[in-house]
Amino acid sequence: MKIVIGGAVREMRAVWYEEGAVHMLDQKLLPHKVQVVKMTTYHQVAEAIRDMTVRGAPAIGVAAAYGMLLAANNREDLEAATEELKGTRPTAFDLFFAVDHMNAKIAAGIDPIRAADDYADTIVERCRRIGEHGEHLIKDGDRIMTHCNAGALATVDWGTALAPIREAWRRGKEIFVYVSETRPRLQGMKLTAFELLNEGIPHAIIPDGASGHFMREGVDLIIVGADRIAANGDFANKIGTYEKAVLAKELGVPFYTAAPLSTFDLSIERGEDIPIEYRGEEEVTMIDGVRIAPIGSKALNPGFDVTPSKYLSGIITENGVLDPKDIRENLKGARL
Repeated sequence: MKIVIGGAVREMRAVWYEEGAVHMLDQKLLPHKVQVVKMTTYHQVAEAIRDMTVRGAPAIGVAAAYGMLLAANNREDLEAATEELKGTRPTAFDLFFAVDHMNAKIAAGIDPIRAADDYADTIVERCRRIGEHGEHLIKDGDRIMTHCNAGALATVDWGTALAPIREAWRRGKEIFVYVSETRPRLQGMKLTAFELLNEGIPHAIIPDGASGHFMREGVDLIIVGADRIAANGDFANKIGTYEKAVLAKELGVPFYTAAPLSTFDLSIERGEDIPIEYRGEEEVTMIDGVRIAPIGSKALNPGFDVTPSKYLSGIITENGVLDPKDIRENLKGARL
């Protein structure tokens, strides 16, 4: 992804491995500070996933793969590493998929560095292909709405929801993006707007509650990411996705989710069975360390909601745009 630092444009990934350490952009500090953190133990990687230094399902998966690499390099107990990494965040399926993938590769005698780098490269390539398939859904002049951050920061590079937008822009299509702020952690305002600004893509940040207003005024399509997709196409994504999907259906706005195959959990038949992470109430009651809620008031903070597949126009994957009804047939044998 493009990041402008001190007037110079740099191409960076959100997570990578170099000289014995895992490097990642600290997403908690963006957009005001670009800082790379280095980690040399899987415990540090687990904490980075837990505290959202790295976030977004595919990027979490890549970070976990590198965490398993560090455990293997340090000759630590892989079962303990597996348990700790899988215990960081319950909803994002890429996390579990990546850890199991690394365990299988290491057990097969494959060099852990090669296995983890190959995993990361494969995720990046799949996101690039998501961009190619999704770009065809975007017409010149379209106004597109997003939610949360499903860009390069969330996926190592390219993005899922942002990949088709990036590709459409690079092909010369004049587009405009409505960036839903995404309370309570404001990943849309802080991260998606940061990525679009660095790419030069026209956009505006909107309050979450203004989504219906702008849909009615003329949003052409909505593209969001996903943290876990069930076998029937129901999917979990950042809290606030469900209400956008319902409004989009009512107003006739096409609504898509975009995700690589590593996000599909075919062991779960429907959305009701996807575990939903609840996070600390301070994310709701405070902003940047300042309390904005009355002292004594409690808050509820689900990190995700589940959108039923009936609201989807399609699922944009590296294999094309899938009808939710055809998931099992299309995904036979198609894994990393």
